[in-house]
This record gives sequence, C-alpha cells and structure tokens, in this order.
Amino acid sequence: MMTMWRSCIAVLLSIPLLTVAAEAITGNVPTPTLAAKAFVLRDANTGSLLAANNPDMPVEPASLTKVMTAYLTFEAVKQKRLALTQTLPVSQKAWKVEGSKMFIDTTMTVTVDELLHGLIIQSGNDAAITLAEGIAGSEELFASLMNKKAAALGMKNSHFVNATGLPDPTHTTTARDLSVLANALIRDYPQDYARLYSQKSYTYNNITQPNRNRLLFIDPSVDGMKTGHTESAGYCLISSAKRSDFRLISVVLGTTSDNVRAAESQKLLNFGFQFYESKLIYAASKAITRQKVWKGTESEVDLTVARPVYLTLPQGEYANMKANLRIAKPLQAPLKAQQTVGAVDFSLGGKVVHSVPLVTVHAVEASNIFSRMIDQVRLYLQ
Repeated sequence: MMTMWRSCIAVLLSIPLLTVAAEAITGNVPTPTLAAKAFVLRDANTGSLLAANNPDMPVEPASLTKVMTAYLTFEAVKQKRLALTQTLPVSQKAWKVEGSKMFIDTTMTVTVDELLHGLIIQSGNDAAITLAEGIAGSEELFASLMNKKAAALGMKNSHFVNATGLPDPTHTTTARDLSVLANALIRDYPQDYARLYSQKSYTYNNITQPNRNRLLFIDPSVDGMKTGHTESAGYCLISSAKRSDFRLISVVLGTTSDNVRAAESQKLLNFGFQFYESKLIYAASKAITRQKVWKGTESEVDLTVARPVYLTLPQGEYANMKANLRIAKPLQAPLKAQQTVGAVDFSLGGKVVHSVPLVTVHAVEASNIFSRMIDQVRLYLQ
C-alpha cells in the first residue's frame, strides 16, 4: 500500500552555473612563504581561508587590539549608547598611558568621533582608554565586553585584558581570530570602515600624524586596516584590499620591521588576487526556481537564498563547478516567507563542497478544506 508521504523525498534538479556559492576551494594552489611568524589570508565574501601559516598560534596582538576597541565603539554608537558628537572626559590613566598617542590630556573633552580618528589613524592608546572608559566605566570592565564580543564573533582563542594592546602575558589572540574580527568589522560597519580606515593622516591638537599602514600609500586597492608593534609581538599588520567585488583580508604577524610587514602583507594580498577569483552568483531574494506547493492558496512558490551567494575558487575552476537543487519533501502550505525548505549543493569533481539553504520568497497560505482534501488524495496516489 502506498503511503501519503514518502520518507525524505529528495528532488534533484540541474540548475544553471549561476547558482553557485560560498566556499574557497584551495585545490592545487600553493601556500605562499612569508617572513612572518604567522599569517592568514581570508576571503571577505565567503569568510573562508585561502592561505595560512600557524593560524592558531597564540600571539600578542599589540595595537591590532584596537580593531576590537573600534568594533565595540561602533556598536555603542549604533545602539545609541554613544553619539559621535558626544564628548568624553580624559582620565589621568588615559593621559599618562605609554606608547602611541593622539595627545589628549585631562583638561580636554574630546568627541567620540575625534577619539575614533585618534584610535584608528594615530593608534592612540590614550584614545583607546578614553573610549573604553566612556563605554564601560573602566578599562577592566571594557575588557570583559571585549571577551564577550570575541566569543560571539567566533574568536575561539582570544583573551583581552586591555583596550590598547599594551603587553600583558594573558592578552593573546591568533591570526585566525584577528581575521574573523577584521571581517566582522567590515561586514557589520561598512560605512564606518570606509570613512575611517583609509585615511592617510589625522591632525588633532595641531599635531598631524600619518597612518602607519604603508600599503595605503602604495596600493590604491588597499583601504585599511591596522598596524601593531611591540618589542615582543614584532611588527604586525591587518590589511584589506578590494579589487572589483573581491575583498581580501590579510593578517601578518611577527615580522622584523615596518618595511617587512608592509612587503609581506602586499605579497599575501597579491597572491590571493592572482590565484583566486570570487563572484557574486546570486543576490539575496532573487528567485532561483519555482516549485509546486500542495494544499495552498497558490500552486507554486519561488525559492531563493537568504543572503548574497558568492563563490571563490582558484582561477579557471568555475567551468568545473556543478550545482543541484535539493528539497527534502513535497512542499505543503502553509509556508512562511523566508522559510528554509531545501538547499543548493555545489560540487567539484563529484564531491559536494558547499551547501546553501533555499528559502521561500513569499508566504503561501493554506487553501480551503475542500482543496486540501483533493491535494491529500493526489499526494496519496503519487
């Protein structure tokens, strides 16, 4: 006797190559060799790693820490706990801090926007502490917020104890975690990133300081991100470049000089652009296919992807990628808008390398009882 529902019916349909998506396949691409203790190259479109060496080795982040300080400041502004025009007092601790500064003192009240410029462009430790105290009341409490955010972002091997990156034996992270953080900042606060991280200099209190990221001056595709240096950490650089729609994030840690960190970071970015290509395959909410719906006020529903779908592959591999549409069972109303009902599987060389959820474009309400009974009989007879 036939049952009304077949268990886990899979519908596989060939769909055009333009339905491809989101992982980097390294294939036979070689791993570059850099004069650095650790490095990571991340594709910002898909979030996947294209190259890495010692990505999970514990390191001191030095002033790369300030990427997290900036992230939490952008978040506070977005949540209206701070305003860019709001002024913050400068504490004795911020005024007296060692290392790089934007040169503020306890007689000043500085706006959040000025402090962000001082933090990001001038790498001011005084700006970092002032923002931390303005957000959390103290740098120690701010560090707890940093660790909570790190966990939320998926930074699995990071522990922050200050907002500046000044050396502390328990203040550690990894190249992988820093690339996750950089990717999150660019993704979550693109306007703030574009406005601040590409600036080549900033003047405050009649003192002009250049951005220490040398790549901003030699590569027009580079638009960020942050340098770091202590004697124990060496010379470090997070950099990001965008060519067409392809954005790469490079993390290079523990080099021997300012020149070397810039040169090795440029080498890593060039490697990524030379050996890989990334394409936007589907914009979010663009219909991919139309499928039969049972027991609904409509007989069909459009399916799409919830987020933009990218595919990053070694140069020349796009022609070898295949995509298949998979639906777990016959679709029956009611269906909600954006409800997951299947997936697109992407394969290379016969192996599925990535899957992207398929969701409904619009809702489909249940039909009247008479129509539902007719469809139930039809399903039974399938």
